[in-house]
Amino acid sequence: MNIILFGPPGSGKGTQADNIVKNFNSYKISTGDLLRVEMKKNTDLGKEIKTKIDRGSLVSDDIINNLIVKILSSMKNINGLIFDGYPRNWNQAKSLDSLIKKYNQKISCVLSLNIDKETIIKRVLGRLICTKCGLTFNKYFNPPKKEEHNCRLNYLKARSDDSKKTIKNRIEIYNNNTLPILDYYEDQKILHKIDATGEINKIYDEIRGIITSLET
Repeated sequence: MNIILFGPPGSGKGTQADNIVKNFNSYKISTGDLLRVEMKKNTDLGKEIKTKIDRGSLVSDDIINNLIVKILSSMKNINGLIFDGYPRNWNQAKSLDSLIKKYNQKISCVLSLNIDKETIIKRVLGRLICTKCGLTFNKYFNPPKKEEHNCRLNYLKARSDDSKKTIKNRIEIYNNNTLPILDYYEDQKILHKIDATGEINKIYDEIRGIITSLET
């Protein structure tokens, strides 16, 4: 089963995608992770990506689509995928449809995490990422615990694009570009809307119930 996970920045897409991967033997494809890998390389492309992200702008469709093509072409088994942060507009949605059909696959489930603007801003401004192990925490909603995080606290950093101005811009882009394509998946009767303002575990319980029901 291939799944798309939608939600504005700060809705918990990455966390829930990781939960699905752990429990359903899936593989996560996160455009955010792919872009950060490119930025770490410090190539011309990586520098271009960093400039756009720091401004709160979206990276071009050509760059995103090519990264998706590259990773899918390197995989032996195109099934059990979780798309986190992709597609983000009509062009990317059409590209994903065409690409996944080449592997005789389809999108079986689309999960949309819904959350209000005020909660998004608080979540994003409190977000902390460990630069050593990659784990993500939130100083307001999910602070690091010793039994879960063995790295030093000084490894915990806020992302460079997590500013109030940037997050407001990213929310506007999501509302204008991404929300409209949910109708496309709703017409296919594969869209499931989830309230993402509650506790992480309870949100995941709802997600797990949806996926389990589709597998039976």
